[in-house]
Amino acid sequence: MKIRLPLLALLCSLAAFPVLRAQDAAPKRMSAEKEDETELGNKMDKMGGAFRKLGKQINDATKNEDSLKLVATMRASAEAALKLEPAKKADIPADQQAKFVADYQTQMKAFIGDLDKLDAALKAGNNADAAALLKDLRKDQDDGHKEFRKKKKKKE
Repeated sequence: MKIRLPLLALLCSLAAFPVLRAQDAAPKRMSAEKEDETELGNKMDKMGGAFRKLGKQINDATKNEDSLKLVATMRASAEAALKLEPAKKADIPADQQAKFVADYQTQMKAFIGDLDKLDAALKAGNNADAAALLKDLRKDQDDGHKEFRKKKKKKE
C-alpha cells in the first residue's frame, strides 16, 4: 500500500517528461522560421492557402460563390505583392537588380490578368475552363517561384 503512491507519482512524471521536453524545442524552431519571414512571403502564403483550397473545389459549380471569394483573396494578395520586391533581389548583382524587379512585376501583372480570366470563367459558370486556367496559374506559380523566390535553407 505504501509503495503505490510513490510508484504512481513516478509513472506520471515519466509520462509527462517527453511532453515537457517537446515544449522546450518549439520556440527555437519558431524563431528560425521568423528569420526567413518577409512581408512578401506573408502575402504569398495567404495567396497559396486560397490557391490550395480553390484547387480542391474548382470543378464543383455549387461552390462557385466561395471560389470567387478565394479568387478575390488571391487577387488582393497578388496586387499587394506587386508593390513589394523579392528578397532574392539582394543576391542579384546591383546592375541586374532593376531588371530582376521589372521581370518580377511583369510576371505578377500577367498572373493578375490570368486571375481576372479565372474570375470571369467562374462567374460564367464555366468550371471546365476555370480548372484549365487554374492549372496554367499553377504552372506560372511554379515558374515564378523558381525564378524569383530565394531558396530555403535546409533544416539541420
